[in-house]
Amino acid sequence: MNSESPETYINHPTWGLLYRICMVDESQELFTTLYAQRLFFVVTVEGKNMKFQPIGRTEARMMLENRLRNLRRSGPSFEYDQLQGVFQRTFN
Repeated sequence: MNSESPETYINHPTWGLLYRICMVDESQELFTTLYAQRLFFVVTVEGKNMKFQPIGRTEARMMLENRLRNLRRSGPSFEYDQLQGVFQRTFN
């Protein structure tokens, strides 16, 4: 996973291509299925292994809202604006 790239994709063994929504913390990121954006996963990197944890839409929304709050506190940023757009497209 590359936190510097504006768009990051990974391949899930069952659900196919996933799109990165945002970082959750240093070793975790929030992903969704590329086309439907109905299934959400917290992806954890442990060494060379990736762990996919499926989560519900409500939990994914809360994670994204928390990330937006943290970015808003740190002042104006391109990442906040971009993530706000992702939030609108995904949850509205």
